[in-house]
Amino acid sequence: MRAFLVFLLVAIGTFIIDQNIKALFLEGYYHAGGCIDLELHYNKGVAFSMFAFIGPYLKWIQSLLIAGILYYVISSGYIRRYAFPVGLLVGGAAGNVYDRFVHGGVVDYVAWHCGFDFAVFNYADVAIDVAVAWIVIMVYFFPGKSQIK
Repeated sequence: MRAFLVFLLVAIGTFIIDQNIKALFLEGYYHAGGCIDLELHYNKGVAFSMFAFIGPYLKWIQSLLIAGILYYVISSGYIRRYAFPVGLLVGGAAGNVYDRFVHGGVVDYVAWHCGFDFAVFNYADVAIDVAVAWIVIMVYFFPGKSQIK
């Protein structure tokens, strides 16, 4: 029960932080920098705008993927070991899928342009990346240790 509470609080917190940052850019915040611009972009695809051709079906596919991940993690008992990183993953994914339903695409705002143009990303993307790295590190470097009892 404690692990599920940790998961839930992290997921909700990640979603709230993500949506509040995005609200700033939706209201017109902009800042040009030397290597990074903070400016509003809408991503109709996934990472690096891949699969944009799927269009409005992408939000439904991603919703099913999130539900599948949640079902697997909870039913297999992994929520006990990976409560915090799975909370980050689900909170970030939910924030991006919410954008697709409400804004027609993911609200991105960190644009790297120093030497080369990199993908534009957001807080939810960072939360998802941190979660995946955290789980990979736990699996490969700490295979038997439980995170939350």
